[in-house]
Amino acid sequence: MLSFSINEEDKIMEFLLDKKDDFEQQILEEAVNVREKIEEILLVGNVDLLNNAHKLVRYIVEQNEAAIIAFAEQEGEAWATHSLTLSFKLEWVQAIRRTLWKFLYEYEQLQDTFNNVEVFFDLEKKVNEQVDQFLKAFFIRYSDYKDRLILSQQNLVENLSVPIIPITPSICILPLIGDMEESRMYIIEEKVLIEIGKLGIQVLILDLSGIVDMEISVLRKLMNILDGTAMMGCKAVITGLRPEIVTKMVRSGVCFGNKAETKGTLQQALQDYLIV
Repeated sequence: MLSFSINEEDKIMEFLLDKKDDFEQQILEEAVNVREKIEEILLVGNVDLLNNAHKLVRYIVEQNEAAIIAFAEQEGEAWATHSLTLSFKLEWVQAIRRTLWKFLYEYEQLQDTFNNVEVFFDLEKKVNEQVDQFLKAFFIRYSDYKDRLILSQQNLVENLSVPIIPITPSICILPLIGDMEESRMYIIEEKVLIEIGKLGIQVLILDLSGIVDMEISVLRKLMNILDGTAMMGCKAVITGLRPEIVTKMVRSGVCFGNKAETKGTLQQALQDYLIV
């Protein structure tokens, strides 16, 4: 496989630097869709596409695989963080590839470096492999970082949807609002049991005043949560049940029984337990 000598690398880089303006203009002509977005990408993601193009070309000419991969990972993380359009990145890198070949050809016409077909095709294979290596490392890091970002956001949403608020070292409130679905109840069950064990909660007040309606299947899941709470040695207190929900429970035969104490309002529960 062809490898440039250090002297040859320096000559090629010197040639490309002398042609810097022409090189950039050629990339912009190749990357039709991206050239209108350069300033926006710089503003949104602090990504300087033209400077980064020169950096990638230098690593390719130097055949510095470690630097190519590290740079690709850095770029992948930046594009994932700022949700920049992937098609722009692909178009930009392919424009760099085509432009580099154009200028390598010009260099060859001047220097007669690639003096036979075999040498030229060895060079072509090596350069293309390095560009593909960059793209592969970029997309892997982009995907991995995006997955971690999504997971982090999911955890944040789950924590916000199950906001267990300590009132005293042993008493906490769980105010629930919005639509209650079975999938959300599974999250609540897991979070509640974990927090009871972690915080040593003795009394958990579940305020349902923000819940307009609950399906029977969801009410039954709530019963399971109350069972788990009791098994963890924690007393459950339910407040704010709306008449519509109570009516549905009565008609369907769902009853908290001795699983939980009920209070009309959160204020009443706080008054009773904080005084005690």
